[in-house]
Amino acid sequence: MLRRLDLNSDMGERDTAEGVALDAALMPLITSVNIACGGHAGSRDLMRRTASVAQKHGVAIGAHPGLPDRQTFGRAERDMPPNEIRALVSEQVMTCGRVMESDGLKLRHVKPHGALYNTAARNEDIAEAIVTAVRDVDCSLLLYALAGSVLARVGEAAGLRVIHEGFADRAYRADGRLASRSEAGAVIEHEDGVREQLRQLIDGNVMTVERTLIPVSIQSLCLHSDTPQALVLARMIRHELERIGIEMLAATHVDR
Repeated sequence: MLRRLDLNSDMGERDTAEGVALDAALMPLITSVNIACGGHAGSRDLMRRTASVAQKHGVAIGAHPGLPDRQTFGRAERDMPPNEIRALVSEQVMTCGRVMESDGLKLRHVKPHGALYNTAARNEDIAEAIVTAVRDVDCSLLLYALAGSVLARVGEAAGLRVIHEGFADRAYRADGRLASRSEAGAVIEHEDGVREQLRQLIDGNVMTVERTLIPVSIQSLCLHSDTPQALVLARMIRHELERIGIEMLAATHVDR
C-alpha cells in the first residue's frame, strides 16, 4: 500500500473567470500543477498568474506541453515526425521555464498533454523525442509518464527521474493505456466511481473496461481540472488519502 502520493492537476488551460476561479479553488488541494505552455492552451500571462497561485500554496510547478491544436484542445492525434515533436516540446518547456524564472520561480517537472501523452505511452519514437527535448532543456526536470508506459521506460533509460502516474478520473484498458475519450465511460465523473478507482490504485491495481484487474504502481495521481465536479472530487480524494494516512507530497519527495 502507498505511504506517500503526489496529487497533480492540469491548469492554466482556460482564461475565463470560471476557469481561473476553479484553478484557484483546486490549488490548495493538490501538491503539483501542470501549466499549459501555449500549445493546446494557455498564454504567458496565464502561465504567470497560475504559477503565482501555485506558489502561494506551496504547489510544485510543471510545464504541460501539448500539440499546437487549440481546436481539439490537443486531444486529437496527429501524424507529426519525431523531430517536430522534439522541437515543440523543447520550445514550450523553455517558454514556461522563462516565465517562471522571470518571477523567481522554479520549474520542477514536465508532463505531456493529451494526444502527445497518450501517443508517447505506446510509441517509442515519440517517447524518445519528448525525452530528448526534456533532457536537453534541463536534465534535472522530472518527467511524468503513464505508469508502466513506453514513455516511462524510455525516460528512465535516458537517465531522467520519471514519475509514474495514475488517473483518478480516467478508465483504463487491459494493456494499461487509458481508454479513448471518444469511448463511453472513458471519463469517470461520479464520486463513487472515482473513490473506487482511488482505492484500487492505492492497492496497486485497477479494474479495466474489459473487467480485468491489472497491476498499476503509481507515485502521482492526476485529477483533471476540466472533469465535471472536479472540486468536489478533489476534496473527496484529499479526505480519503488523509483518512487512511497517506502523506501528500510533491513528486520530488515521493519514492517509488
